Amino acid sequence: MQHSQLEAVTSPNEKLGETQIIEQAKEATETQHTLSVMECVKNYPMAIFWSIMVSMCVVMEGYDVSLIGNFFAYPTFAKKYGNYYPDINGGTYTLTAPWQSGIGNASGVGAFFGVMLNGWLVDWFGQKRTLLGALVALSGFVFITFFAPNIGTLTAGEVLCGLPWGVFASTAPAYASEVLPLQLRIYLTSYTNMCFIMGQLIAAGVLKGLVSNPTEWGYKIPFAIQWVWPAFLIPILLFAPESPWHLVRKGRFDEAEHSLRRLQKKSAPIDPKATLAAIIYTDNLEKELTVGTHYRDCFKGTELRRTEIACFIFAAQVLSGGNFAYNSTYFFKQIGLDSDTTYKLSVGGTGMALVGTLISWFALMPYFGRRTIYLWGMAAMCTILMLIGILNVHTSKHSFGMTQAVLTLVWTFVFQLSVGQLGWGVPAEVGSTRLRQKTICLARNAYYIVGVVANAIQPYFMNPTEWNLKGYTGFFWGGTTFVMLVWGFFRLPETKGRSFDELDVLFAKKVSARKFKSTVVDTFDESETAIIVGNARG
Repeated sequence: MQHSQLEAVTSPNEKLGETQIIEQAKEATETQHTLSVMECVKNYPMAIFWSIMVSMCVVMEGYDVSLIGNFFAYPTFAKKYGNYYPDINGGTYTLTAPWQSGIGNASGVGAFFGVMLNGWLVDWFGQKRTLLGALVALSGFVFITFFAPNIGTLTAGEVLCGLPWGVFASTAPAYASEVLPLQLRIYLTSYTNMCFIMGQLIAAGVLKGLVSNPTEWGYKIPFAIQWVWPAFLIPILLFAPESPWHLVRKGRFDEAEHSLRRLQKKSAPIDPKATLAAIIYTDNLEKELTVGTHYRDCFKGTELRRTEIACFIFAAQVLSGGNFAYNSTYFFKQIGLDSDTTYKLSVGGTGMALVGTLISWFALMPYFGRRTIYLWGMAAMCTILMLIGILNVHTSKHSFGMTQAVLTLVWTFVFQLSVGQLGWGVPAEVGSTRLRQKTICLARNAYYIVGVVANAIQPYFMNPTEWNLKGYTGFFWGGTTFVMLVWGFFRLPETKGRSFDELDVLFAKKVSARKFKSTVVDTFDESETAIIVGNARG
């Protein structure tokens, strides 16, 4: 195709106009639907590579979240930042529940504001430059946590570190969804969750290796390791392509085509110009559906429903009992397990999370829809949490305490089979393309808000100086899990195998969640599209 024709494709109101846009967009959409997962892997190796590299930024947040949670039961950390209680377990150092809540929430508070800011930063600067700036900022903030002389300074450092972590967590799934073909979308958006697990696994290994170190380096080295990621990622991400969707929204069509060519092999069966036409067609369709680009637009018309789905499924990662059963080192300690067993279980649990993710990728996602996986996963986790609560009657017996501990590992496995993956993948799919970044930001912040509340009350459930409920806490989180199960049954639609323009039409037609899978749509049917656009404009 000549350059003049490309101008026609990228300028719908000039020269060849809408007809060529529609024809090429339809060609690209049909090809995307016919490609298998392995064909996509073969033809889009660089899209996979760059998606993986961007998602690797999230390793740092997973590492720190696990680090701080496990530090509560870490001897040298508790001695440095906690208080001595002679009447607990024969005399021990521990942080008070308020400080546990404060430091546990610190990075989440920072991440909340980082996520909100990211919604604007990406719109102004694009995903690539925003990520690079966040990595540089994090390198500076880590100094505060490393040299913190007291618990207050450490908490402030965690808040500041949370700002770039919020950027990473909300940028990675959006970038993956925008550079990858349809069949790979769920794998690489949920790979963000895999990176979170990798961070937790690294943290568990580091803590296991340093738990017997009686010096201040026992907790300082884990903080210092956070400098490794920016040093590794900044030189690589300098060469990353910008999202073609962002470039189209900014009218930079030649650059968008260049990015598309960098993301696929020359031998790929789809013309980058056709893919570009599909992006332009979807962007134009959403403009006709009056989809804006501001945060307030996420709460208007059909976008409100899409925002609700994204927020609820991300929040479900917390409301399914994550603060209790995931990385439950402190719980293990409270039911009487020794430090060595506790950290072995912690590492084992993170390993099971990794295995659960891989099984979800290869045994569930190719064959089952998002909705099916979510509902069965929530039902299983609700049952496990209730069992933990029931068994707490007999925790004075070691075997019952160990059974509770094992059940938390089973919960972790089921979590990663289901909502652990979908909490990252669905928000990146369900939002309209013009509001995708902001929809993900709102969803991630819903996670952080619910997480702040959970982090505030969880220490009171577990702390021996407060409510000291131990395993009975399972009843509370089992109840919230059941609520999210009911919500999912009535509100969570099936998005598997749907292109972004198809999702636009399904939401515009207000198809019920339970009928999404069976409803047939033709986004290139001009008469049907005209009716939908007319309804959207009132």
